[in-house]
Parts: sequence; structure tokens; C-alpha cells
Amino acid sequence: MNFTGTIYRIGETQVISEKFKKREIVIRTEDKYPQLIGCQFTQEKCFDADHLDVGQVVEVDINLRGREWTNPKTNEVKVFNTIEIWKIKPQVVDMEQATTNGIPRQVLEDEAPNDIDLPF
Repeated sequence: MNFTGTIYRIGETQVISEKFKKREIVIRTEDKYPQLIGCQFTQEKCFDADHLDVGQVVEVDINLRGREWTNPKTNEVKVFNTIEIWKIKPQVVDMEQATTNGIPRQVLEDEAPNDIDLPF
């Protein structure tokens, strides 16, 4: 499975045990009704997030993972799901159509003052 979106947040690598580490990333989809999708890198893939930046548009290939867990105290059974990134590819963005918080970048540039006095 894959989807395209904008990086919303990049977490730090978390060492869960000496055999497992993960790094969470949140990506905002570019759909009609945008969604925040929490995904994770695991093991050596955690380093793949080092070259990424918040606001960057990426194409993400994912695997859906699920596991069952039984609470030892109550015997209640729960299923936990994880969205695991196995490949992430930065996309080239057309700067004419790029936006900042939903405002087209060109509008922001047009409204910027050209005669800014610098303090030096």
C-alpha cells in the first residue's frame, strides 16, 4: 500500500529493547478530507527519517501490521495495529502551487514587503 502526504511531525528514535527500536512520523494526507496518519520506522529503517524535514511532501510505501494481546489480569483480548514504513520517497513540489498552512506560497510572496530595513 502507499500514499502521498506532507510530513507533519518526526519523532525521535525510541529504543524499546536491545533488540527493537522504532521512530514515529506523522504524515498529513493530501485528500479532499486530509487525515493525520501515524506511521513508524523500525530497526535500521529509523535512520531513513534523518534526511526528512517537516513540511516535505513524500510518497510512502507501508505495511499494515496487527497483533493480538491478552491482558494477563483480566484475560481481555485486544488487537493492536501498526502502520510500518518500508520505503519513503521525497517528492518534487512545484513551487508555484506550494502552500504554507493552506495559503498559496505565491500569495505569501506577493504580500511580503520588498523594502525591509536590515539592522546592519
